[in-house]
Amino acid sequence: MVKRTAWFLLFSWFGVCFSLAACATNNLAERKSQAEATRNVGERFLSERKFTPALKELLKAETLYDQDHILQNDLGLVYFGKEKYDLSLTHFKRAVDLKPTYSEAWNNMGTVYLELEQWDSAIDCFNHALENLLYATPYYALSNLGEAYRGKKDYRSAIDSYKKALEIEPRHFRAHRGLGLVRMDMGNTKGAIASLEKAAEYAPDFAPVYYDLGLAYVADLDREKALSAFEKVVKLVPDSPLADKAWAEIGKLK
Repeated sequence: MVKRTAWFLLFSWFGVCFSLAACATNNLAERKSQAEATRNVGERFLSERKFTPALKELLKAETLYDQDHILQNDLGLVYFGKEKYDLSLTHFKRAVDLKPTYSEAWNNMGTVYLELEQWDSAIDCFNHALENLLYATPYYALSNLGEAYRGKKDYRSAIDSYKKALEIEPRHFRAHRGLGLVRMDMGNTKGAIASLEKAAEYAPDFAPVYYDLGLAYVADLDREKALSAFEKVVKLVPDSPLADKAWAEIGKLK
């Protein structure tokens, strides 16, 4: 009777443990599901550049489940949008800790270092992003790598990176713009204009490239094209610091 009771208690104990484990598993799955749904709401706000409501939803998702590398990347993007660069870096680092091959987070982290003009740290991040052979959009990291080298005034390496980006995606306007800016820095005005015109062709609503073009046309002594480029800036972003700069250049030309 004692043995039977002992076996019964043992099996009962295993049954309780199994039930508790099943409950814990179900609770975790439920929290993950709720966190993902909340993250999706935050991502919609993020895509609209509504950073405060995005942050509210993403922080709510993090309280439910904080081991999601995509969520950590999203938080990094929100803090970057709010210009809270230290917090942004914290979450991008968390994202790549959770998934070391997460190229998008490595690339995003590198853009923060670009903003901070920490060129070597940026280069390290972009190279990490490019290590993943399954990275679907390596031309982003390559173009950003060009930006970091341009910041260091390593123009040859910058040109090499931009050209590699364009080999993968010939319409990537940021690489065309980067090439144009490097060529301007190197005194190759004609080459700069050719690259900047390509950038404007592929991104016709991107005001900064028209400002760059205006300066290049000024250097090339083409007053009419310079005026047209600066006027395009004013048309695209009328109430902006860039428009003020364009007006100043228009005033010089007139």
